[in-house]
Amino acid sequence: MEFTKGDTVASLDFNFEATVEQRSGEDLSRCYYCLKCTAGCPSAPAMPYGPAQMVRLVQLGLKDELLESRSMWFCLHCETCGARCPNEISIAGLTRALREMAMEEKGEILQADAGIKALRTLGENIIETHNISADDNSQRLMWSENLERIPDGLEMKKGANTVYFVGCVSSFFPMTYIIPQAFVQILEETGEDFTALGGEEWCCGYPLLMAGMGAQAEETVRHNVARIREVGPKRLVTTCPACYHMWKHFYPEILGEELGWEVVHSTQLLAELLDEGRIKLKATPRRVTYHDPCDLGRKNDLYDAPRRVLESIPELALKEMSDSRQDALCCGGGGNVETFNPELVGELSQRRLGQALETEAQVIVSACPQCERTLAAEARREKARVRVMDLVEFVWRALDTSE
Repeated sequence: MEFTKGDTVASLDFNFEATVEQRSGEDLSRCYYCLKCTAGCPSAPAMPYGPAQMVRLVQLGLKDELLESRSMWFCLHCETCGARCPNEISIAGLTRALREMAMEEKGEILQADAGIKALRTLGENIIETHNISADDNSQRLMWSENLERIPDGLEMKKGANTVYFVGCVSSFFPMTYIIPQAFVQILEETGEDFTALGGEEWCCGYPLLMAGMGAQAEETVRHNVARIREVGPKRLVTTCPACYHMWKHFYPEILGEELGWEVVHSTQLLAELLDEGRIKLKATPRRVTYHDPCDLGRKNDLYDAPRRVLESIPELALKEMSDSRQDALCCGGGGNVETFNPELVGELSQRRLGQALETEAQVIVSACPQCERTLAAEARREKARVRVMDLVEFVWRALDTSE
């Protein structure tokens, strides 16, 4: 960055760093500009200012320069930066705070940017219709209509042991209907006492945080918690890592109290069901590779459960990609960047697909509806001879129901 003759000290905001630290919960004084975050950031080449530069602009008090740029909107919230930072500073936490400040203070200026305008529209749709697609929210169980038999008590059964929080992507994007369809059939096969919220399920609120509209997320959080309390379950399970991350971390933070039930991801539940001997899997002679979703892996350290499930399938060969677990490449589907910059998402999904194809796997297995959408779309564009499946679908197809 260069100062021009017209720049003055008055253009600096000396309270900027303290405000950002308070809102993000990050201690930016620990940053010594080693640039490891920028070196690892998949979005950095497209950013006006990379992750480390954003930290430095905050420290210098160059508020307007940063909030009026597009830098924080390119953040995928994949936490590659946090995984590489020697002082564990989360750029994702920083950019979430910066997005909120930008929307609050620079909204009119930012509206001239078509991408950011689309993000605001997304947020407004969630507030108005309670889902990311602006569909009739009462249709959240439309994916169940293709099942041979709709499970009993699927919609708001009080006293159920487990509530399945389906999420917006699986509820309204036909490409991912197979995920909830497969999951509820697994739950039925194991005799699990479960229910869902149907039209009473609202967006988890995570896309609002990503759109810089965190203050507006409280209503949806309190609504969802109230509906779950009406059921009175022992646990809540999601097939969406973003929903899982939101429920696990942000819900207690926003409420200021513990939820009163366990929050688990489907991969954890599948591993538990296998350990308990409640599901048996038949031989599936396939070569597969596993893609770690960012919200499940780097953000929640859930690497072993999905692999344990895959490794329990007879005759299956699991081949890891060159970058896996903590070092796994982001598919490009996070942080609402698809709404803002679909071209960048395409570049990143192409890169990850390339790593998967190097394994010569027949199936790319992940555990995230958004990852499935992104990687499957890229596989179609590339005409790659590989299937992309969610782990719950793969397990459902491998269920041994002979007994």
